[in-house]
Amino acid sequence: MPTTSREVLRIRSVRLYLISAAFAAVGQNLLVTVLFKQVFDITGNALDIGFIGLAQFLPALLLVLVSGWVADRFDRRRVTTLFMSGRGISAVALVVFSMSGSTAVFWLFAIAAFLGTADAMVAPARRSIMPFLTDKSMFPQVVVVWTGTFVAASIVGPIAGGFLYSVSASWAYTVAAAFQFTAALPILLIKYHREPERTTDRPTWSSAVEGLRFVRRTPVVFGTISLDLFAVLFGGAIALIPAVASDRLGVGDIAYGWLRAAPGIGAAAMALWLSFHPLRRRIGPTLLWVVAIFGAGNIVFGVTRSYVVAFIALIVVSAADMVSMNIRGALVPLVTPDEQLGRVNAVEGVFIGASNELGAFESGVAARAFGLPWAIAGGGLITVAIAASFTFLFPSIRKIDTFEELEPVDT
Repeated sequence: MPTTSREVLRIRSVRLYLISAAFAAVGQNLLVTVLFKQVFDITGNALDIGFIGLAQFLPALLLVLVSGWVADRFDRRRVTTLFMSGRGISAVALVVFSMSGSTAVFWLFAIAAFLGTADAMVAPARRSIMPFLTDKSMFPQVVVVWTGTFVAASIVGPIAGGFLYSVSASWAYTVAAAFQFTAALPILLIKYHREPERTTDRPTWSSAVEGLRFVRRTPVVFGTISLDLFAVLFGGAIALIPAVASDRLGVGDIAYGWLRAAPGIGAAAMALWLSFHPLRRRIGPTLLWVVAIFGAGNIVFGVTRSYVVAFIALIVVSAADMVSMNIRGALVPLVTPDEQLGRVNAVEGVFIGASNELGAFESGVAARAFGLPWAIAGGGLITVAIAASFTFLFPSIRKIDTFEELEPVDT
C-alpha cells in the first residue's frame, strides 16, 4: 500500500523542506509574474518576454557542469541556502530598478541573468536533498506533497503579484525578496534520514560530465526528461499570458494576476487528488497520456477569445503537467545513484530550464513571427505529436508499471 501524505508530513525534516519550498515558490512566482508584466508594459513587445526567459535559462546551460559537481561535493543544505539568498539579492536589484523610474530594459535582462545564475546553482542542490528526507519507500509521496506545496504557492504568488503590481512594482519585488531570504533559513535545520554519499572526485572534466554520461546511457532517464523538454518547449503558453490577457482577452492587471494563477489552481487541485489517490500502476503510459493532454489544453488556450475558456484551459494544462511532474520527480532520483544525483539533477535542470525559460523565448519568437494564436495552438499540436512519438522511441518508459520496480542503475 503506498504511503499517504499524512504519514510523510509527520516527519520534521519534510515539513522544514516544504516550508522553505513554499516561501521560495511564492517569492519566485510573484517575482516572475511582475517581471514579465513589467517588461511587456515598458516595451509592448512579446519578444522581450522571450528575452527575459532566455536570460534566465543561459546560466543554467553554462553552469551545468559546475552546479552539479558542487551539489555532489559539498553540503547541499548550505549550497541551497547560499544561492537562495542570491535570489533575494536579485529581487532587491529589481526594487532599485523600479524605484529609479528607468525604462532601460537592458537592466531587467541583466538582473534576470543574475537570477538565472542563482537558480542554476540552487536547483541541483535543493532537489538532491529531498530523496534523503525519508525512507526510499516513502519518497514518491514526498514528491507529491512537495509538488502540491509548490503549486499551491504558484497560486498565491501570481495573484499577489497582480495585486501588488497594480500598486507598485517596487512593493511587489520587496515582498518577493523577503520571501526568498526567509526560504533560505529552514533548509539549514534539516536532518537527513540517511546521509547522502558525496563524490570525492576532484573537479576534473571527467567527474563534471558524469551526469551527462549517466543521462545519455540510461534510456528511461533520457527519455523522461527529454519528453518534458520538448513538450513544454513547444507548449510554453504560460509565458505569453501577459500578451494574451492584454491583446486577446482585453483584461486588466488584477484579472491578469488571476489568469496567471490558473495554472497553480489546476496543479494544486491535481496535487490534492494525488495526495489521497497515489499513482499505483501504469506509471509510464500515464506519463505519455498526460503530456498529450497538456498539448491539447494549449491548443484550446491559443484559439479562444473567452476569458473563462482560457482560464479553464490553463487549469487543464497545469493539472496534466502536475501528474507529469510527480512521475518525473520520483522516477529520476529512484534510478540515479546517490553520489551522482546532483550532477544528474543539474542536467535535468537544464532540460527543465530549456522547457520553461527557453520555451518562453521560443514562444515570444513564434508570437512575433506567426501571431499569438498560432504560436500557442501550433505548439500544442507539436506537443501532442511528441507524446505520440515517444511511445515508440522510448519503449522503456511505456513499460514502467510501478515505482517499486525502479532501482538505481549501475552503468
